[in-house]
Amino acid sequence: MSAPVVVAARRTPIGTAGGVLRDLAVDELAAPVLRAVLGDAGLTTVDDVLLGNVFGPGGNTARVAALRAGLGPEVPGLTVDRQCASGLAAITLAATLITAGEGEAYLAGGVESASTAPHRLWRTDPPQPYTRAPFAPAELGDPEMGEAADLVAAEAGISRERQDRFALRSHERAVAAQAAGRFDDELVEVAGVRRDQRPRAGFTAARLARFRPAFTADGTATAANSCGVSDGAAAVLVVSERVRRERNLPGLRLVASATSGCDPRRLGLGVVPALRTVLQHGTPQVTEFTEAFAGQALACLDAAGLDEGTVNPDGGAIALGHPWGASGAVLAVRLFAQLVRQARGGLGLTALSAGGGLGVAALWQAVGPDGEPLPPEGAR
Repeated sequence: MSAPVVVAARRTPIGTAGGVLRDLAVDELAAPVLRAVLGDAGLTTVDDVLLGNVFGPGGNTARVAALRAGLGPEVPGLTVDRQCASGLAAITLAATLITAGEGEAYLAGGVESASTAPHRLWRTDPPQPYTRAPFAPAELGDPEMGEAADLVAAEAGISRERQDRFALRSHERAVAAQAAGRFDDELVEVAGVRRDQRPRAGFTAARLARFRPAFTADGTATAANSCGVSDGAAAVLVVSERVRRERNLPGLRLVASATSGCDPRRLGLGVVPALRTVLQHGTPQVTEFTEAFAGQALACLDAAGLDEGTVNPDGGAIALGHPWGASGAVLAVRLFAQLVRQARGGLGLTALSAGGGLGVAALWQAVGPDGEPLPPEGAR
């Protein structure tokens, strides 16, 4: 009766940094999503709110967002930082709390506003600005994301042509999904914004091939086969099986989750051990994986034995954008839309790597209102 189940899932549109959501702070992005998720499930309160966030402004973003959402002073709030994996880590942590019996209903997800993140300075003389915190001690290797992605792709033998094909598929799928309205039911309008900003038609293989390496002189990661820096929020409602049954709700039941680490110089591979762990429990029909860089994503999928064609059926971060602290939660929202809202059923996987050589993966089973597993469409 304490088995954790996601029974509602929503997100804001994803805006390009400096774009349509540039004036909204993190709590202003997260609060309407929290309210929408609660409303979808017919609940009025939860035991806690857990939100991933990377760039601040600090002050326990989850608590501030919970108060702004009107949840009341008795709902505490916890902010989680596993870098890009923070949103999914917050969700699996909420599931763990339910399994442990600490509570029965949690709002969990993530939020990021690259547009409003505070400027940062090291306390040197004179002060030195910096754009990111260290992911690892310098003596162990702390490369920039793009530099590490080029290394991982080269060592895995992922060609530039394959990366561009993967990126083109992501762009095409996102444009098609947006045009067909497949994102509509998961989106919460904020500041008058009703649709994701980044997806755009017109990419071709020839056009992608013209982009120059973006991070290293002989690298294969480009602006077109890498994600965009973005703003956005996403959240799910994780409840116990008792609460799910009481309200007769369909959802995603957690089958297995894992967190792993790797050499921080090859940080894009951080999720591979976690993937191998959760895949021992089943083979997903759908995988939602954060495509920070096409080469890095493909190296992870190959290492875990996953078919790239089943990944991100409606496009991924290359096409939609990457709001760091929210991206892991966006995966869960997208998976909920496909397996539950669209009633595709079966097993689904959410996974991503993160700065410092970290990774989080989770395997989910779609269940109906009666709690029974929903078989995949093709098996009915």
